[in-house]
Amino acid sequence: MVDYITIIGGGLAGSEAAYQIAKRGIKVKLYEMKPVKFSPAHSNENLAEIVCSNSFKSNLLTNACGLLKEELRKLDSLLIKIADNTSVPAGQALAVDRDEFAKQVTQTLANNPLIEIINEEVTDIEEMAKNGIVIIATGPLTSEGLAEQIARLTGEDKLYFYDAAAPIVNKDSIDFNIAFYGDRYSQEKKKDETVEEWKERLANTSKEEQSYINLPMNQEEYEAFWKALVEAEVITLHEFEKKEIFEGCMPVEIMAKRGIDTLRFGPLKPVGFDDPRTARRPYALVQLRQDDMQASIYNLVGFQTNLKFGEQKRVFSMIPGLQNAEFVKYGVMHRNTYINSTKLLDNTYNLKANNNIYFAGQITGVEGYVESISSGMVAALNAIDVFGDGAKKHRFSENTVIGALTKYISTPNEKFQPMNANFGILPILEGKKIKDKKQRYQMLADRSLREFE
Repeated sequence: MVDYITIIGGGLAGSEAAYQIAKRGIKVKLYEMKPVKFSPAHSNENLAEIVCSNSFKSNLLTNACGLLKEELRKLDSLLIKIADNTSVPAGQALAVDRDEFAKQVTQTLANNPLIEIINEEVTDIEEMAKNGIVIIATGPLTSEGLAEQIARLTGEDKLYFYDAAAPIVNKDSIDFNIAFYGDRYSQEKKKDETVEEWKERLANTSKEEQSYINLPMNQEEYEAFWKALVEAEVITLHEFEKKEIFEGCMPVEIMAKRGIDTLRFGPLKPVGFDDPRTARRPYALVQLRQDDMQASIYNLVGFQTNLKFGEQKRVFSMIPGLQNAEFVKYGVMHRNTYINSTKLLDNTYNLKANNNIYFAGQITGVEGYVESISSGMVAALNAIDVFGDGAKKHRFSENTVIGALTKYISTPNEKFQPMNANFGILPILEGKKIKDKKQRYQMLADRSLREFE
């Protein structure tokens, strides 16, 4: 038996696992193929690169992802700590400066004498697992060669869903004669306010309330934009990429093709906003969310896309306020991979057929940044025990979000699909039914946190 634990993949799950193992005095060999080889969606040489949105979602305990973050804070999660340290204004959500986040994760792990970072693509998982414990955290963008190995190892066909990243624009190129700052409802004109009072309040909006930039559209502008969007050219996918699109990250052009008003009831919903130019609710509204600590770049919320780059420039520049937009990064769509965890893994992310192999991250079917970090935490804690005497396993209560996710991915399900943290996967409260949703979620959160006492 070797004197270290091997981790394959330096994304969110792999990075968290490496930290937790080294923290307990065990050596780690962390394999990351970047910068020798990049996936179609990655471009940053650092570990823990964030490809899609820069948001880690809500911080509220009445939101399941907010509760999951709090559970991870109690377990001393490195990545949540760094996310808190590199946060940018995003209302009640935790959003990060993605470059600074990845940089700090990389520096922390690279400076740990117990962690050896090896920049090469792994070609033989089974040989590694013969001599020691391996955590496979290669993520939803697992390379073709390694995906084929995993398929052989698990005896399963590969499964796929599709993910798409939104474009990012330079704030200085946004037209603020049209755009305005404000969060949903906090910006809306109050009934007892005069127009002058309302505009004065908007002018004095605090920095915290400036986490979103809003671009209002009238009916004519919206319908012209919608027509251009549904007729725009998309990147041609390979045959094997045409089967599934995961609903949680629907490309905006696919959503638009479902009907002319679909976007207006989705990411372009105008509810809770009034256009400062008219003091009336706009017909549709595009939101931009801060993407770096300097508030110099913003991403288009809900605009994950597979349009060709030239088409993105043409069509998205039709949005009022973005007519002269400078696109720092265009959106991309890529294939994601996940295994059939419900047949293959137990509720510690351990491969049932091989006690030396663990999986972690989105390849297990947990969907989302924080969920991936959670799986890396659980896999690491259990790999540590196997590395020792192997006598026990860290199984989290299903009353916690961490535990509910482990139960979800390990419970037989013929229609297994990736799952985000949500209160629907937690056991219901015993006793009286609580009709008020916010109160019920708070009680579920209280129950979870009591498990961590």
